[in-house]
Amino acid sequence: MATYIIGDLQGCYDELLKLLDHIHYNQKKDELWFVGDIVNRGPKSLECLRFVKNLGKKGKMVLGNHDIHLLAAYTGIKRYQSKKDTLQPILEAKDKDELINWLRCQPLLISHNHLPVVMVHAGIPPQWSIDKAKKHAKEVEIILQADNWQTAIRDHLFGNDPKEWQDSLESWDKLRYIVNAFTRMRLCNKKGTLEFNHKSSVKNLNTEYQPWFNFPQRKNKNHEIFFGHWSTLGEIDNYNVHSTDTGCLWGGHLTAYCLETQQRHFIDCNQKIKPKNT
Repeated sequence: MATYIIGDLQGCYDELLKLLDHIHYNQKKDELWFVGDIVNRGPKSLECLRFVKNLGKKGKMVLGNHDIHLLAAYTGIKRYQSKKDTLQPILEAKDKDELINWLRCQPLLISHNHLPVVMVHAGIPPQWSIDKAKKHAKEVEIILQADNWQTAIRDHLFGNDPKEWQDSLESWDKLRYIVNAFTRMRLCNKKGTLEFNHKSSVKNLNTEYQPWFNFPQRKNKNHEIFFGHWSTLGEIDNYNVHSTDTGCLWGGHLTAYCLETQQRHFIDCNQKIKPKNT
């Protein structure tokens, strides 16, 4: 048995099948973990969504910002739509309700049953311990899995503020920060204040804002953290973190990291899309 953690798919279904063939994936024995953003921008979002759902207990995923964007589109929100979106086949599919109801029940954080390993989409703020991160993830998951989840998304969960974490945050301000931290964060300061504008590499950063994992006082260093979301970051297996979004959508690689062997596997991707703000 092997557990493979796979980077952002974003609709790259053909490349996923190629990667699974490359690693000699055994669907009866192996587990596949997906770091989120399984849909949007690529050509086969519907196929990717169905594939991950149909894995059942042999597959796990965390929600990424594009997955939540799909939930928002399903509710009818139009102000966040983009001409680059490739979600329409899902929204027109006969099984769209089943797919969406499954998707909204996926977590923001997954932890391994036996190893000190967790998986999120974007990251974990440096001032959160793993136990605190699990608690905050659950607070949002309860909202998304409730009957009135569409109202929560339409009216409350989208927005950039508050950017700064405080233990005194309450209600929707608190939940909005949690969503942004888990699904959109790249840079922050040592207090966990989020910075959303920087999307490129981290060379020559000269400000108080650094990659979320780059703070000596980070409280979640006792676990290995797997994440995606940041295709321009490159491959990192340091600081007890592992980046897995290696830019398949942009013509880079699609990566699978095997937990048991601690080895990366990847295939080249042939997408022709040029990188944009994601």
